[in-house]
Amino acid sequence: MYYPASTAFVFDWTWLLLIPALVISIWAQAKVSSTYKKYAKVPAASRASGADFARTMLRQNGVTNVAVHSTTGTLTDHFDPRNNTVNLSEDVYAGHSVASIAIAAHECGHVLQKEKKYGPMRVRNAIVPVTNICSRLAFPLILIGIIFSSMSILATIGVWVYFAVVIFQLVTLPVEFNASGRALANIKASGVLTETEQAEAKKVLSAAAMTYVAGMLSSFLSFLRLLLIANRRR
Repeated sequence: MYYPASTAFVFDWTWLLLIPALVISIWAQAKVSSTYKKYAKVPAASRASGADFARTMLRQNGVTNVAVHSTTGTLTDHFDPRNNTVNLSEDVYAGHSVASIAIAAHECGHVLQKEKKYGPMRVRNAIVPVTNICSRLAFPLILIGIIFSSMSILATIGVWVYFAVVIFQLVTLPVEFNASGRALANIKASGVLTETEQAEAKKVLSAAAMTYVAGMLSSFLSFLRLLLIANRRR
């Protein structure tokens, strides 16, 4: 049976490729949210706050040029290498929970990566501008190539431009896992959490890591789907 091009695109079977990514993404987001909420209610025996431990961890590693600030939102924690600041969400900054310490330590793990010139982090930071440009160009190129059959080569070019996003997600995985590894090592060395609390902190960081795995899978399956569509249109 014949379908107009626009209808075929909407009801294309390749949408099925996105189902695993969608399921895993929803699961990962729910997992990190529930795990954070659970351990945000578990007070650390040391009574240290996320901000307290962040400053302690930086000081113990000889880092004196990075400030620790509070920022709005929930789970908006991040390290900004442009101005050397660790920005912790309000609950993490002021919280005295296992989750607060785990997340603060993770962000400080990124600081240590920068200080130690960790390879994957340097690569990720270097390709950020390219990735931003590629993510903006990819879909217009794909759309033009699909609409105008005489310009179908543009769709293929757009798909491979989008591949830069996949590469970025791939490089992000070791960066995030390594930051969590550094966080747990420093938590253990400092004694800020008991052994039981360390195991709980690991659960928080493992749940957060799954969101990056889900992001990588989603990007790859989107790329695969777009590649199949582009090749079929040519």
